[in-house]
Amino acid sequence: MTILRGAVLEMRLPILAAVAALLTTPTMADDHVSSQTELSFERVFASPSLNGPVPRGVELSPDGRFLTLLRNRETDSERYDLWGYEIASGEWRMLVDSEALGSGRELSEDEKMQRERARVGNLKGIISYQWASDGSGVLVPLDGDLYFARVGGADGAGVTRLTDTEESELNPKLSSKSGYVSFVRDRQLWVGKVGEEAAPITPREGDTIRWGEAEFVAQEEMSRMDGYWWSPDDSRLVVQRTDESPVGIVTRAAIGATGTKVFDQRYPVAGSDNAIVELFVMNPDGSGKVTIDLGEETDIYIARVDWAPDGSAIYVQRQNREQTVLDMLKVDPATGESEVWFTEKAAREEYWINLSDNYRFLKDGTLLWWSERSGFGHLYRFDGSDWTQLTFGKEPVTSLVGVNEETREVFFQQTTNVLTQQIYKADLDAGERGTLLTDPAYTNGASMDKTGRQMIVTRSAPNQPPQSYLADSKGERLTWIEENRIEAGHPYEPHVLSHVTPEYGVIEAEDGTELHYMVMLPRIEPGKRYPVFYYHYSGPGPQIVDRSWGGTLAQAIVDKGYIYFALDGRGTANRGVDFEQPIYRAMGGIEVEDQKRGAQFLKTLRFVDPEKIAIYGWSYGGYMTLKQLEADPGLYAAGISGAPVTKWELYDTHYTERFMGDPRTVPEAYEKASAIPEATGISDPLLLIHGMADDNVVFENSSELISVLQEGNVPFEMMLYPGYTHRVSGPSISPHMWNSIFRFLEAHGVTPPE
Repeated sequence: MTILRGAVLEMRLPILAAVAALLTTPTMADDHVSSQTELSFERVFASPSLNGPVPRGVELSPDGRFLTLLRNRETDSERYDLWGYEIASGEWRMLVDSEALGSGRELSEDEKMQRERARVGNLKGIISYQWASDGSGVLVPLDGDLYFARVGGADGAGVTRLTDTEESELNPKLSSKSGYVSFVRDRQLWVGKVGEEAAPITPREGDTIRWGEAEFVAQEEMSRMDGYWWSPDDSRLVVQRTDESPVGIVTRAAIGATGTKVFDQRYPVAGSDNAIVELFVMNPDGSGKVTIDLGEETDIYIARVDWAPDGSAIYVQRQNREQTVLDMLKVDPATGESEVWFTEKAAREEYWINLSDNYRFLKDGTLLWWSERSGFGHLYRFDGSDWTQLTFGKEPVTSLVGVNEETREVFFQQTTNVLTQQIYKADLDAGERGTLLTDPAYTNGASMDKTGRQMIVTRSAPNQPPQSYLADSKGERLTWIEENRIEAGHPYEPHVLSHVTPEYGVIEAEDGTELHYMVMLPRIEPGKRYPVFYYHYSGPGPQIVDRSWGGTLAQAIVDKGYIYFALDGRGTANRGVDFEQPIYRAMGGIEVEDQKRGAQFLKTLRFVDPEKIAIYGWSYGGYMTLKQLEADPGLYAAGISGAPVTKWELYDTHYTERFMGDPRTVPEAYEKASAIPEATGISDPLLLIHGMADDNVVFENSSELISVLQEGNVPFEMMLYPGYTHRVSGPSISPHMWNSIFRFLEAHGVTPPE
């Protein structure tokens, strides 16, 4: 594997020739490209999935006897059923058939929007479940109602329906000891003993008050879907009350194929008022209500809420509006009185706090905590006064996998050589270099049971779709959950001979910062130059370039005769604070320059047609397409902008202000970051795509851009999708969109050589 280093302008032809030769040699099969029919977009998005069976929600029962997961169907890759595996017998069986049991009833608008925010809006059937604490069964939400599926309890197998209503039961849970079932219905929290009728335990206070629900920005930006939390002994619970009345109304027209629905959505745009969030402690019947003291300042964010393992305290993570300070409040459940247990501050003066679920309250009263205070995400243990650092180095810890308090071991996921994630374990009491538990040839993720004795590992590689297996605490595989080998009968097997293995390399930004890229090449014929499909996201967060299975969409694009290229610029996660920080109050700046370096690098390659580099991005990537076309006319042959943010004042408070500050105090930063002022300077072919019912990047982002381009007499093309949200996808719609993209490229001459 060749890694290219050095500034773009220092590239030398002998090196490039060697790279070109390497990238056209066989890597997965005897023949790099066969004479097979090109992989079509229709097949990429059809069932069965070319990725093979990829289970979701893999969990171990509390007693360790069973493993459960959600498995998609061969005939419908977006529909999931609940399956169970008895570890002792090695037998699998379907526990809940979503199609046979479900009603098929349309979900409420609130549940649809929650699913969109959880990025599961396209899935059908069973999308989540929860084990009972005694391992007797699982709570299963399906089509807006609740069921309890017995797995191995005294009563044997079977499914009991718990609710049967026209309204959806949102955020359903079993209490900690499984004595109660709870859910949100019609803005109230309902609780009932398992097997008995539930009743509301909070009042109905009108359309702007919600009980037991996380507010919009918590769901969309904080990865917090919960709005209530049970105590360990089922005796009390913390409930969130949300007052949405201060939040401005965005009239969202969900334009469908046969009509338009208008929603007055409470959407807190940057610089506007947020919802007011309060927390209360109460009994399971709603009595004994106590107000939690969150401090005098109400313009705050409640990031996380947890009970101490023994129920003696409640811990609330309180974040300031600027997201530069996070206080861990310790609350007395009996009185609601609180104190600041410790304070976490941003690692740099011009930086923010990245929220995390990588923490654990331990039985001995200490806390296992993830922090970027060193400049890289690492684990620490806090005993109430002193901190002990447990992990070290310039490779960030990205996930806390589990803890075994008996053996005093902590298990975690960590970035390795930028491009892979591996699982390690270390001593819980003293910092040491972690012990590797996974195969470095794969990118790995993992989860563990509560005791830290067994581990579920999910892994993939550029030539291997996702696999999952059950392992012990030493990382030794006990059994495959889904081996997913590409062999006879696998959906992708007919396309193996045309599979292109990505190659990876490094180029340097102007200041010498290393930027990692991935490239996939079709069969390169000597003397010919090929077009490039340049994919980017570039926003804070997602890492695009890594050594994992990338799906088959890129393979279909390469099959069409295009070079597929992606590069992670600054702002991307998993590289540490200094790599993310340059976008602070400057979005649409340094990322544009970094992607430009990628284009300049491509133009030095003699098998690349320098006049045929097309860029594509969605959401933040759609925004980046616009900013790149505006910044460098003529550098790119064409741009595809999907669901772009065009003015950051139109996006929500928590995300936007984290990186850009408050537009009321730094309006100049927002003006510079906007894609609107320079839009009329776009001279290269542009295709704009947007779902017309988008509640995330609202359609006004595109409608304002459309108006400016039209008033400026700037030619462009667009493809709008009635009824679709921020996720424009499906077995029919996805091929339509991707075929439209390539017809656009063909119309503008961005085509492979004859």
